[in-house]
Amino acid sequence: MKIRHLVLAVAITAVFVYYTTSQLGVHAHFGGASSAPWRFAVDSAPRSAAANAAAVEKNEAALGVDERNSIDVYKDASPAVVNITTKAISYDFFMNPVPVEGAGSGFLIDDQGHIVTNSHVIANARGVQVTVVGGSKPLPAQIIGQDSRSDLAVLKINADRKLPFVKLGDSSALLVGQKVLAIGNPFGQFQNTLTTGVISSLGRTIRDEQGQEMEDMIQTDAAINHGNSGGPLLNSHGEVIGINAAIIGQAYLGIGFAIPISHARTIVDELLKEGHVQRPWLGVETWTIPQEVAEALKFPVHEGALIVRMVDNSPADLGGLHGPDRTAMYGFQQLPIGGDLIVALDDKPITSREEVNRAIDHHKVGDTMKVTIYRGTRKMDINIRLDARPVSR
Repeated sequence: MKIRHLVLAVAITAVFVYYTTSQLGVHAHFGGASSAPWRFAVDSAPRSAAANAAAVEKNEAALGVDERNSIDVYKDASPAVVNITTKAISYDFFMNPVPVEGAGSGFLIDDQGHIVTNSHVIANARGVQVTVVGGSKPLPAQIIGQDSRSDLAVLKINADRKLPFVKLGDSSALLVGQKVLAIGNPFGQFQNTLTTGVISSLGRTIRDEQGQEMEDMIQTDAAINHGNSGGPLLNSHGEVIGINAAIIGQAYLGIGFAIPISHARTIVDELLKEGHVQRPWLGVETWTIPQEVAEALKFPVHEGALIVRMVDNSPADLGGLHGPDRTAMYGFQQLPIGGDLIVALDDKPITSREEVNRAIDHHKVGDTMKVTIYRGTRKMDINIRLDARPVSR
């Protein structure tokens, strides 16, 4: 009796499920062949080359103008974008050497194998290899020159063929809202990835990992992730208008920064010719003075950049500036004092050490800079000729 009731219950349930699913059009399927009333249209055999070409042509005919532009820019520029891998040595807690690998992007600027990338991509590298599109294996790269201040570097590879390269554009007349495209190798794994966006802002100032200011940066919302560094930022004509350099945070947040190509060109040219960049040098280290310290040292002003270190025989030393001659405790910090307080450079007020560095960077080697200081309560103007910073420093 119990078996008869069980069979009857199963039969009623089966009828109910069939009726319900057939009325509602629901078809669940797990595992074997599907009995659903719809299915993906998949050919049982691969399409012929002619059929595939026809499908591509049909798809291209349906593309919008902006889509066509992105595709064309990628086709033209992508072969010139390279993947860069580096090997360096780090040290663990016990000072044991540990090999470290890094990855980044770069782009070819001529058919002779010269590549532009970021300086931080190859920093401390003991070996650099470059993978080009269509290359069968990575190629060893020579470091022609690098400049950490601008975060730019030039590499050279030797290939058995003439290499494709990108066209450098003009970044002096960019507009916020202008379309941009970024190509790179995010995370060192996804070679020649294209992302698109717009210029979000211009003239941004950011700090790099060493605390140095990088000025006049292009801000974009085109996705830039780790590994994209050194890749090109392109305009809709396929011209490089920036070099992708930095992101905010540890992952893509829609805020990326690129070095303007018009600024980078000068640095790249000098790296190609000299292997390094000649930068003007004053030869002092300064400290942004707090108001209470300025008052304690009896300066007539409450802001400026105090000289806390001066290099012997530097332009500042030879020009007559004074460095510290004693120390004092400021909180828990020992502060060198007795040096001049810089309050203006070329008649422009100075309130911080960053402004000192920025003012010097805007000069050229051989320029004469007017330095306005307070030496105690006495105000003085001293003209100093800027020399080239020693390469080893």
